[in-house]
Amino acid sequence: MAQDLSKVSISGSVDAYYRANFNAPNKELPDGSFVAPATSFANRPGFALGMANIITAYEGEKIGFVADLVFGPRGTDAVFNSTGSSNIVNQLYMYWNVSDAVTFTFGNFNTFLGYEVISPAANFNYSTSYMFSYGPFSHTGLKADIALSDNWSLMAAVMNPTDYTEFNWAGTYTGGLQLGYENDNGGAWLNFLYGDQDGKLDEDYPLTMGQASGGSTFQVDLTTGFDVSEMVYLGLNATYNTTAAGESFNGTDIVDEDGDGYGFYGVAGYVQASTSDRFSLGLRGEYFNVFNNGLDGVVGLDTDGDGSVFAVTLSGNYKVVENFTLIPEVRLDSMSEEDYFVNNELAGSKSLSSFMLAAVFSF
Repeated sequence: MAQDLSKVSISGSVDAYYRANFNAPNKELPDGSFVAPATSFANRPGFALGMANIITAYEGEKIGFVADLVFGPRGTDAVFNSTGSSNIVNQLYMYWNVSDAVTFTFGNFNTFLGYEVISPAANFNYSTSYMFSYGPFSHTGLKADIALSDNWSLMAAVMNPTDYTEFNWAGTYTGGLQLGYENDNGGAWLNFLYGDQDGKLDEDYPLTMGQASGGSTFQVDLTTGFDVSEMVYLGLNATYNTTAAGESFNGTDIVDEDGDGYGFYGVAGYVQASTSDRFSLGLRGEYFNVFNNGLDGVVGLDTDGDGSVFAVTLSGNYKVVENFTLIPEVRLDSMSEEDYFVNNELAGSKSLSSFMLAAVFSF
């Protein structure tokens, strides 16, 4: 049966940027690396590409779909665990409005955790926070969105391990839950995620000495944002992520690992103020902590595997026209440990200051 093409829409965005360090080299280092914060997307020197984002959607009275495709470095980072032709799929899902209060969504959809999103057209700051960069990007599964009242909502989901687009490679599943509150000025969302992200060791499969598997991951995340006046907006994101010690193969048996869990936590505050119809200024301050070697290469770690970073990002948004925005940005990242970054003399440094100018066009 033919569908009404008036219900089909095409939207998306394109973006590019220029990035330069103030106190560190702006070219490839002898080891082949570049000096930049270990956050996603905006971490390349000089003039660099973001992504092209093409979204095709069908919105019927009861059913619909979204096919969200990404091309370019930012898109590649967003779908890093996808392979083959799926490495351009940012989202691909169908939904069914069972009633005015209940909607089921089936397929691959962007994460419900966190304050920031993949598309730069929906973020105020162009560079992303540490919490967003190392929380999930996407999920594949089935979720139910339930309107509890005019203000309160509930979402429940069963999903594959996070960030795997095409299928469940590990044989384990992850549960998601969200409780939301919204009014005319903004909202708050409390999010939970729990499940084994890398599967269980299986004695019927070939194993190697020392092979290990992490235990279940638990993450709790709070996201809020409210207009406190016609000119000022305040936002907050706080998250805590921990993975149990898991198990390993000792050459003969699969044994449970002793020890504490590992992971990260952080908090970020967002303040944005409109100075005119065309220009707004926003400040993001973030504290991010890694514990027990929870992430590798993200922050400087001490001998116990603990370390933290404090990052401040000041961004402007200048709307040249309604759908074309220039984003000048100054960022300072300061590590708890020495020698994570290098300075212009190639000596170790705990801090990095940088400048960025991004252009984002949306349609």
